[in-house]
Amino acid sequence: MLAPLRQGLPPIDPSAVSGSATCTLPARYEAVRGARRFTRSTLTGWGLDDRFDDVALVVSELVTNALRHALPGDTAPDPQEPPVRLHLMRWSSRLVCAVRDPSQESPVASEAGESAESGRGLFLVESFSDSWGWHPSPVLGPEGTTTGATPRGKVVWALFRLHDGM
Repeated sequence: MLAPLRQGLPPIDPSAVSGSATCTLPARYEAVRGARRFTRSTLTGWGLDDRFDDVALVVSELVTNALRHALPGDTAPDPQEPPVRLHLMRWSSRLVCAVRDPSQESPVASEAGESAESGRGLFLVESFSDSWGWHPSPVLGPEGTTTGATPRGKVVWALFRLHDGM
Protein backbone atom coordinates (compact mmCIF):
# COMPACT_ATOMS: atom_id res chain seq x y z
CA MET A 1 0.00 0.00 0.00
CA LEU A 2 1.31 3.44 -0.89
CA ALA A 3 1.86 6.11 1.71
CA PRO A 4 -0.43 9.12 1.34
CA LEU A 5 0.63 11.52 -1.41
CA ARG A 6 2.72 14.23 0.12
CA GLN A 7 2.51 17.76 -1.13
CA GLY A 8 5.58 19.73 -0.16
CA LEU A 9 9.24 20.29 -0.75
CA PRO A 10 11.83 17.60 -0.03
CA PRO A 11 13.28 17.90 3.51
CA ILE A 12 16.55 19.54 2.49
CA ASP A 13 18.30 22.89 2.69
CA PRO A 14 18.32 24.31 -0.86
CA SER A 15 21.26 26.61 -0.06
CA ALA A 16 23.56 23.67 0.78
CA VAL A 17 23.40 21.99 -2.65
CA SER A 18 26.79 20.61 -3.68
CA GLY A 19 25.84 19.73 -7.26
CA SER A 20 22.93 20.11 -9.61
CA ALA A 21 22.15 19.26 -13.20
CA THR A 22 19.09 19.85 -15.38
CA CYS A 23 17.93 18.20 -18.58
CA THR A 24 15.07 19.36 -20.82
CA LEU A 25 13.17 16.45 -22.32
CA PRO A 26 11.03 16.35 -25.47
CA ALA A 27 7.38 15.30 -25.27
CA ARG A 28 8.10 11.82 -26.68
CA TYR A 29 8.47 8.49 -24.93
CA GLU A 30 12.02 8.18 -26.28
CA ALA A 31 12.82 10.91 -23.73
CA VAL A 32 12.88 8.24 -21.00
CA ARG A 33 16.03 6.73 -22.55
CA GLY A 34 17.61 10.19 -22.71
CA ALA A 35 16.71 10.81 -19.06
CA ARG A 36 18.43 7.56 -18.07
CA ARG A 37 21.58 8.50 -20.06
CA PHE A 38 21.60 11.95 -18.44
CA THR A 39 21.18 10.36 -15.00
CA ARG A 40 24.05 7.91 -15.62
CA SER A 41 26.47 10.60 -16.77
CA THR A 42 25.51 12.93 -13.91
CA LEU A 43 25.82 10.26 -11.20
CA THR A 44 29.12 9.07 -12.68
CA GLY A 45 30.44 12.64 -12.54
CA TRP A 46 29.41 12.85 -8.88
CA GLY A 47 30.99 9.47 -8.02
CA LEU A 48 27.59 7.89 -7.34
CA ASP A 49 27.67 5.06 -9.90
CA ASP A 50 26.57 2.60 -7.20
CA ARG A 51 23.19 4.40 -6.91
CA PHE A 52 22.42 4.37 -10.64
CA ASP A 53 20.05 1.38 -10.75
CA ASP A 54 17.64 2.66 -8.10
CA VAL A 55 17.81 6.30 -9.18
CA ALA A 56 17.41 5.46 -12.88
CA LEU A 57 14.36 3.31 -12.16
CA VAL A 58 12.72 6.17 -10.25
CA VAL A 59 13.71 8.74 -12.91
CA SER A 60 12.23 6.48 -15.60
CA GLU A 61 8.94 6.19 -13.72
CA LEU A 62 8.68 9.92 -12.98
CA VAL A 63 9.45 10.90 -16.58
CA THR A 64 7.05 8.28 -17.95
CA ASN A 65 4.30 9.55 -15.65
CA ALA A 66 4.94 13.13 -16.75
CA LEU A 67 4.73 12.14 -20.41
CA ARG A 68 1.71 9.87 -19.98
CA HIS A 69 -0.44 11.89 -17.59
CA ALA A 70 0.71 15.50 -17.64
CA LEU A 71 1.03 16.44 -21.28
CA PRO A 72 -2.14 17.44 -23.07
CA GLY A 73 -2.52 15.32 -26.20
CA ASP A 74 -4.54 17.83 -28.19
CA THR A 75 -2.56 21.06 -27.74
CA ALA A 76 0.76 22.12 -29.17
CA PRO A 77 3.50 22.58 -26.57
CA ASP A 78 4.55 26.11 -25.68
CA PRO A 79 8.01 26.61 -27.27
CA GLN A 80 8.96 29.03 -24.46
CA GLU A 81 8.20 26.42 -21.79
CA PRO A 82 9.79 22.98 -22.28
CA PRO A 83 7.22 20.28 -21.47
CA VAL A 84 9.29 18.14 -19.09
CA ARG A 85 12.48 18.87 -17.17
CA LEU A 86 14.57 16.52 -15.07
CA HIS A 87 16.55 18.03 -12.20
CA LEU A 88 19.17 16.12 -10.21
CA MET A 89 20.48 17.75 -7.03
CA ARG A 90 23.13 16.45 -4.68
CA TRP A 91 23.90 17.29 -1.09
CA SER A 92 26.56 15.62 1.05
CA SER A 93 24.14 12.99 2.33
CA ARG A 94 21.16 13.18 -0.05
CA LEU A 95 20.25 13.08 -3.72
CA VAL A 96 16.98 14.42 -5.11
CA CYS A 97 15.60 13.75 -8.56
CA ALA A 98 12.72 16.00 -9.56
CA VAL A 99 10.61 16.02 -12.71
CA ARG A 100 8.75 19.15 -13.69
CA ASP A 101 5.74 18.96 -16.00
CA PRO A 102 3.01 21.38 -17.14
CA SER A 103 0.07 19.71 -15.37
CA GLN A 104 -1.30 21.18 -12.17
CA GLU A 105 -2.99 17.88 -11.30
CA SER A 106 -1.76 16.01 -8.24
CA PRO A 107 -0.08 12.66 -8.91
CA VAL A 108 -2.56 9.86 -8.28
CA ALA A 109 -1.41 6.52 -6.94
CA SER A 110 -3.68 3.70 -7.97
CA GLU A 111 -3.82 0.00 -7.28
CA ALA A 112 -2.92 -1.90 -10.45
CA GLY A 113 -4.57 -5.24 -11.10
CA GLU A 114 -2.40 -8.37 -11.09
CA SER A 115 -2.40 -8.60 -14.89
CA ALA A 116 -2.11 -4.85 -15.55
CA GLU A 117 0.85 -3.81 -17.69
CA SER A 118 1.02 -0.33 -16.14
CA GLY A 119 -0.12 1.52 -13.07
CA ARG A 120 2.71 0.64 -10.68
CA GLY A 121 4.98 3.64 -11.27
CA LEU A 122 4.36 5.50 -8.03
CA PHE A 123 4.55 2.23 -6.10
CA LEU A 124 8.05 1.74 -7.56
CA VAL A 125 8.99 5.34 -6.69
CA GLU A 126 7.79 4.72 -3.12
CA SER A 127 9.68 1.41 -2.93
CA PHE A 128 13.06 2.50 -4.33
CA SER A 129 13.40 6.03 -2.88
CA ASP A 130 13.60 7.06 0.76
CA SER A 131 10.78 9.60 0.38
CA TRP A 132 8.90 11.36 -2.37
CA GLY A 133 6.28 14.03 -2.91
CA TRP A 134 5.23 16.87 -5.16
CA HIS A 135 4.64 20.62 -5.14
CA PRO A 136 3.29 23.23 -7.55
CA SER A 137 6.03 24.48 -9.85
CA PRO A 138 7.09 28.03 -9.04
CA VAL A 139 7.02 30.62 -11.79
CA LEU A 140 10.48 32.08 -12.17
CA GLY A 141 11.19 35.68 -13.06
CA PRO A 142 13.99 36.95 -15.32
CA GLU A 143 16.70 36.59 -12.67
CA GLY A 144 15.57 33.13 -11.57
CA THR A 145 13.63 34.42 -8.58
CA THR A 146 10.11 33.22 -7.88
CA THR A 147 7.26 35.53 -8.75
CA GLY A 148 3.79 35.80 -7.25
CA ALA A 149 2.24 34.49 -10.46
CA THR A 150 -0.01 31.43 -10.48
CA PRO A 151 2.11 28.24 -10.56
CA ARG A 152 2.47 26.50 -13.90
CA GLY A 153 2.61 22.79 -13.54
CA LYS A 154 4.14 20.73 -10.78
CA VAL A 155 7.34 19.09 -9.64
CA VAL A 156 7.33 15.45 -8.49
CA TRP A 157 10.46 14.60 -6.51
CA ALA A 158 12.14 11.59 -4.95
CA LEU A 159 14.85 11.69 -2.29
CA PHE A 160 17.64 9.15 -1.83
CA ARG A 161 19.86 9.05 1.26
CA LEU A 162 23.54 8.65 0.46
CA HIS A 163 26.14 6.87 2.55
CA ASP A 164 27.82 8.93 5.25
CA GLY A 165 31.06 10.51 4.15
CA MET A 166 30.02 11.07 0.52
